[in-house]
Amino acid sequence: MTAQALTSDLLERIAAVSFPTLGHFLEDGFVDPAIQSLLDGVKVAGRAVTVRVAGNDAIAMNCALLALQPGCVLVVDMSGDHLHAPVGAVTAAAAKARGAAGVVVDGRATDVEELRQTGLPVFARGTTCLTTKRVYGTESAVNVPLQCGGVTVHPGDLVLGDSNGVVVLSPEAAGQVVDKALASDAAEPGLLARIASGEPLESVLPTTAGQ
Repeated sequence: MTAQALTSDLLERIAAVSFPTLGHFLEDGFVDPAIQSLLDGVKVAGRAVTVRVAGNDAIAMNCALLALQPGCVLVVDMSGDHLHAPVGAVTAAAAKARGAAGVVVDGRATDVEELRQTGLPVFARGTTCLTTKRVYGTESAVNVPLQCGGVTVHPGDLVLGDSNGVVVLSPEAAGQVVDKALASDAAEPGLLARIASGEPLESVLPTTAGQ
């Protein structure tokens, strides 16, 4: 099996996990919880295409959109700018036309009603009317390592997002945890059933690290 096929299989398996389960086993990769979905009931899993936007550079976003492949998630580093929105109705429509699974921006978004109508999952620090401009920032770049919500993101990393937040994992990190996470999810309904049945909590809930 090729490396790409292996990653595709891993992506399918990690997408089946309840993403908060990952928090039981990992400490790194969790994006600042201020970055939240602007749509309800979303679940996204895809490979990262990255763009660093500097100096209100809307042109960089256009270049990143052209780099998108079906199923990818566009991750946007606004270089610390949490005032200007690089994502709006046109950007979202273009990303959806390229087959993007979603957009994660360490900053703001705009045209929120139109974004919701597209159905494209967009994660951001909120909304604004102030947007980037049609200028070219010499420090902008596409498909480079960057920072998003305190997490380093490399092109090709696995980006996982739902109504709880966003997690970014290297394929290696995802591979090390996916089996444990799936097993934990499979066990949870039984635990909930035991609690609902009235079984004493002392026999259900672990009280030591080894349990």
